[in-house]
Amino acid sequence: MKRRIPGLHSTQPADAPLEGLFLVRVEWASYRWNLQKAYLSVRFVVLEPKGFQNRSFSGRFYSTERALWRLNWFLRDFGYDPDLLSQDQVDEKALINLRGVIRTSHRTLMGRIYQNLEAFAPAADWEELSSGATERQPEGSTRGL
Repeated sequence: MKRRIPGLHSTQPADAPLEGLFLVRVEWASYRWNLQKAYLSVRFVVLEPKGFQNRSFSGRFYSTERALWRLNWFLRDFGYDPDLLSQDQVDEKALINLRGVIRTSHRTLMGRIYQNLEAFAPAADWEELSSGATERQPEGSTRGL
């Protein structure tokens, strides 16, 4: 049986990893236990800037002692429930639809591309951060959180 798969013949690479400053919403989250390092896997959907709207990307927050500060920073800036945070609890369902600002980059290691979540800010800071980033950077670049 033959199946038609649109775009199969195309030689264009898949979308490049997102890099820059984005207003995002948490679409999905899941805690993953791994023998080496446990982590919280999170999928984000871009809300702003308009040119990247509805694109999604994933990131990991490791729960090792040395990496917990980054998870805490993310949770606080995205408006996670302070009561749950004070009890050292992460509720995957409570993360859904949280909004905030993320600065991302990517790194290639052994042929695989990894999305880095570099910095976070509350969603209320988006206007100030996005306008400041465009003033400091050449057009098309949004790095500057």
